[in-house]
Amino acid sequence: MPEGDTVWRACTRLNQSLAGLELVRTDFRVPSLATTDLSGRTVLEVVARGKHILMRLSGGLTLHSHFRMDGSWHLYRPGERWRGGPTHEIRAVLETSNWTAVGYRLPVLDLVATDNEDSVVGHLGPDLLSPSFDRAAAIANVESDPGRTISEALLDQRNLAGIGNFYRTEVCFLLGLHPWRPVADVDVPAAVDLSRKLLKANVRNGVQVSTGVDRPGQRTWVFERAGKACRRCGATIRTGNLGEPTRERVTYWCPACQPES
Repeated sequence: MPEGDTVWRACTRLNQSLAGLELVRTDFRVPSLATTDLSGRTVLEVVARGKHILMRLSGGLTLHSHFRMDGSWHLYRPGERWRGGPTHEIRAVLETSNWTAVGYRLPVLDLVATDNEDSVVGHLGPDLLSPSFDRAAAIANVESDPGRTISEALLDQRNLAGIGNFYRTEVCFLLGLHPWRPVADVDVPAAVDLSRKLLKANVRNGVQVSTGVDRPGQRTWVFERAGKACRRCGATIRTGNLGEPTRERVTYWCPACQPES
C-alpha cells in the first residue's frame, strides 16, 4: 500500500499541474458518482492527509480518494497516450486545458463538502508530514493502549497518519524493537520521531530508503528480506503475520537485533 510519502508526492504533482485551472470535462466511472459533472469548477488545491488525497474545488466541494493497495493518479498532456492500465480500470477522468488527470483502480472515490472533510479524514491522527504535526498528540495516542504491540500501534492511522508496513517494520528494526513488544515497554517518543524523520527524508528522496544507501537491493534493513542475512549481525531475517484476524499484515524482523525482551 502506498504510504504517506508516496501519497504526499502524488498530491504535490497533482497540485502543481492542476491548481488554478478550470475543469473542462469530468468522467466518473463509479456508481456513486456516475452522473456527477464537475466541469466549470476550478481546482483550488490538492493536499494529502495521511494516505488520503483531498482535491478541493471551487463551490465548496472536495473530491476525496485513497489508493489502498493498487490505486494511482496519472497526469497526461493533451493527446498523450494513457499508460496507467487497461481502460476498464479507470475510475475518474479530470480534464483541464493543459492536463488530464486519470485515476486508476481507485477503491475510494467520493465527493464531500469541503466544510465536511472530517467525514472522510476526521478519524485520522496527526499527519507525520504536516508542517503543523502535533507530536504530543501522536505520542499520547500511541501510549493510550500500553498493552498493544508497537507494530499495531504505529500502523493505526487513528494514532498518527502516514505510516505503512514499510515504515513500521524499519522503525522497529532501527530501534531494536521486537514487533510484538508492548507499547508500555517502548520509548514511544523515539519511535514517533524516527517515523517522521524517515517519512520526511523519503519525500525528498523519491524512493523509500531506511539504510541510507539508495541502490536497488540495499534500501531496507529487514522489510521484504525474509530468509536473508541481517545487514548488521548476519542472523536470518524472520517474517510473520501480526494484527487482528482478517486485518493481519506481514512483518519482518531480525531475531538477534530485535530480541523478544
